[in-house]
Amino acid sequence: MSTTPNNVLQNVQLYIKSELAWLDNEFWGIANANKSLQEFNDKKGNLGDTITFDTTPRYISYDGLVITQQPSVQRLQSLICSQAKNVSAGYTDEQFIFNVRDYMDRFGEAAAMELGTAIESDILLNIVSGVVGNDPKSPEYQQAQVNSGPFRFFGDGVTPINSFQQLAQAWANFDAFGASRTKKRGVLPIDIVPSIVGTGLNQFSPDRANETAETWKVGRFGGMAVDWSVSNLLPIHVSGTIGDTAAPNNVMTVVSVNDPTGVNVTSITFTYPGSLTDPNAVKAGDLFEFNDISGYPNMRFLTFVGHKPTRQKVQFRAIANAGSVAGTITVQIQTINGVGLVWAQNQNQNLNNTIQAGMTVTPTPSHQAGWMDAGNSFYLAMPKLPDNDPFKTVYFKDKESGASLRHYWGAQFGLDNRAYVRDSVWGSTLVAEDSMRLIIPM
Repeated sequence: MSTTPNNVLQNVQLYIKSELAWLDNEFWGIANANKSLQEFNDKKGNLGDTITFDTTPRYISYDGLVITQQPSVQRLQSLICSQAKNVSAGYTDEQFIFNVRDYMDRFGEAAAMELGTAIESDILLNIVSGVVGNDPKSPEYQQAQVNSGPFRFFGDGVTPINSFQQLAQAWANFDAFGASRTKKRGVLPIDIVPSIVGTGLNQFSPDRANETAETWKVGRFGGMAVDWSVSNLLPIHVSGTIGDTAAPNNVMTVVSVNDPTGVNVTSITFTYPGSLTDPNAVKAGDLFEFNDISGYPNMRFLTFVGHKPTRQKVQFRAIANAGSVAGTITVQIQTINGVGLVWAQNQNQNLNNTIQAGMTVTPTPSHQAGWMDAGNSFYLAMPKLPDNDPFKTVYFKDKESGASLRHYWGAQFGLDNRAYVRDSVWGSTLVAEDSMRLIIPM
C-alpha cells in the first residue's frame, strides 16, 4: 500500500515555467554566525554532538607587591547539536514521470528555502534565550539553552527605537560595560529602519545624508564602527503577566535572595502589587532592571574585566517560568559562566552593592528583539549527517540561506512511492557577556 501524500499536481504535457519571484526571507543569522568550528562542521555528526570553546578568563587584582594567589578558571561554553528539521515529499511513479520530473528544481528550491527559514528562525531565538531542543530523539529534547543569550538590554519596551541617536546610545551602554573592539554589529527588524533613517536625514553632513537617503539603510556610522543589518525573522518575546502590566503595578520589590553574602545569588524573591496568584507571572527570557529609589544605594554594573564602577543600571534575565502566590514570586536568574549578580569581591564580581530587601526592579513588556554583539560571539555548527544508505545521498549549501543541508532520495521497496527528503541538524549559542538585546515595542 502506497504512503504517497495527496499531492496537488497539474496534468499538463509541457511545463512553461514563469520567472517566479520567491517570497524570500532575510538570512542574517546563518550568514553572519561564527562558523569557525570547521572541524566540527566538516565531520559526520548527529543529534547530541557537542563542542566546547573557551570564553574570556577573569582575574581580580590586589594592592601592593605581596602576592595573593587565586585560582585560574577556564570559562567554557558548549554548543550542542540539539536541533533538527526535515522537508520530505513523495510521488507515485506515474506522478513523477508525467507531472513532477521536469519540475523537481522548483520543488527542491522551495524545500531548501523552507528549511533555511526554519534554521534561521531557530538560531535567532538565542537573542531571547529561547532555543529549546526540538527533536524527540535528542538528549536535549525540550531543554532550554539557558546559558545562551544576553542578560543586558536597551529600551523599555514602550518608547520606540527610531533614531540614530538611540542606536549610538545603545552601543555606548554596551561599551561602558566592556566589549570586544572587533566585529561590532547589530541587527534590527526590517520594518523599523525607515523611521530611523528618516530621523537621521537632517542630522548628518550633506554627503552622509545623500548616501543614507540613496541606500535607505542604517549601515555603518559613528566612531564605533558598528555594522547594522536587518532581518524579518527576529523573535518576539512574550513576557509574563507582570511585565505586561501597566506601571506602577509592574514594579517588583526584593524580599530576599538565596545567598545574602552575594557570592552565589541564583534566585531572588519579590513581591508585587495586587497580592495575585498567577502561574504566568514571569516567563523564561524575561528581562529586569533595578530602579533607583530613595533610601537605597543605586545598583550599577561593574566593568566585566577590572571590576570598575560604571553608570549602567544592573539588569538580569530569568531562566525559568515562575508563578506567583499571593503576590510573592521567586525568580531564577542567569548565573552560568560567572555572569550572574555577584557582589563578593572575586573574579566574577559585577555589582557595586549587595542586593537588599526593599530594592525594586521593573521587567520589560512583550517585545520584538533586536541584537547587538561584538567579538564574533555568535556560534553556529551544522555537522554533516551520515549517508542514508541504501538511498542516494548528497550534501549541499542552500544558495539563498547558506544552510548546509542533506538530500537523499529513493523508492520504497515494494511500494509505488518515490521519496525525496532534505534535512539538517545544527546547534547555536550566543555568548552572554558579549551581546545585548534591543527591546523593540510591539
